[in-house]
Amino acid sequence: REARECLTLLSQRLGSQKFFFGDSPASLDAFVFSRLAPLLKAKLPNGKLQQHLKSLQNLCNYCTSILSLYFPWDGGEGRPLPHPAGSGEGEEDPHKRRNQLLSVLVGLVAMLGYAFLSGIVSIQRGVGPAGRQPIAMEEEEEEE
Repeated sequence: REARECLTLLSQRLGSQKFFFGDSPASLDAFVFSRLAPLLKAKLPNGKLQQHLKSLQNLCNYCTSILSLYFPWDGGEGRPLPHPAGSGEGEEDPHKRRNQLLSVLVGLVAMLGYAFLSGIVSIQRGVGPAGRQPIAMEEEEEEE
């Protein structure tokens, strides 16, 4: 009952205007539309409130005009408008390949950094030039 009263009051407030505050939408229009459009379009188990909304022609026209203005692909077809001729997926994002490569490199550097910092992987010096192994600290102290 309260929801039906609310819809009726909204209908009275909207009157014959295109939006609630004149010819351009405001945040109230976005809020009201976000509540009315699903109520108008969705299949509901109990359709009493939906039937009441459909009886308020100005609110139905309000939702329809916003849908056609801001969501033109939702005009019954259920799919977005086709891309202009000659545009391929590669042209949508000209830097797509570069961004993918950079993402992989950043991930690789992050994994290697974690492996080194956590001690999973460590780098040890091997045999130096002329087959000599580096002198350990203990041996160095003994020689002095």
